[in-house]
Amino acid sequence: MNKSRGCIYLIPTPLGAFDRKLISTHNLEIIRSLDIFIVERSKTARAFIKSCNHPKPQSALQVFEFNNETSKQELQEMLKHISEGNNIGLMSEAGCPCVADPGYAVVRLCHEMSINVVPLVGASSIMMALMASGLNGQSFVFHGYLTPKTELLAGELLRLEKAAHSLKQTQIFIETPYRNNKLFQTLITTLHENTLVGVAANLTQEGEWTRTLSIKKWKTATIPDLNKIPAIFMIGG
Repeated sequence: MNKSRGCIYLIPTPLGAFDRKLISTHNLEIIRSLDIFIVERSKTARAFIKSCNHPKPQSALQVFEFNNETSKQELQEMLKHISEGNNIGLMSEAGCPCVADPGYAVVRLCHEMSINVVPLVGASSIMMALMASGLNGQSFVFHGYLTPKTELLAGELLRLEKAAHSLKQTQIFIETPYRNNKLFQTLITTLHENTLVGVAANLTQEGEWTRTLSIKKWKTATIPDLNKIPAIFMIGG
């Protein structure tokens, strides 16, 4: 007898060190029920699955890796298990799948293949930062990573600042952690004194903090070292 068609669960993972109290009982039940996962890195994904007390040994699980270079044909091969009646879990390296994450390509293909997509509740550093910033949460844009080219960065920040003021729209972006300090210094030296800038660092981890100040006040504030620390940056009008 044929099994019924499965679905794909979008599984949020911790933003930092694993802490079971940050994962709902429902999410744990879903994770423990799955035998097949699509992930960015098998090593870290398997460590997370194991920490969730999955009842099966790691050798019994199928964990497929994907990235921005994974072809559509390869993804279709991974998703074929759903038509065989299996559910699959899609996981990001940290936070919610498909947001600032290549998982969106998997989900897009699921829609093309009429596969049911089930998002689970979990930590999103972007939304948590916006919640804690005091900046406009009614209208906002997430830009992902800005240009790594120093000579272009200031101009890009000025364009975001203009949008923040003219549209009353919070501009949100991230940086590779080892370049955080450089980005922040460019913000301080480029933007106008009355522009608000929010920074959220180490969210859900020890020493987490969020602070929003005008550029004028940031220039006299004690700024914690952001080097190699996960951070979210925001510009508000």
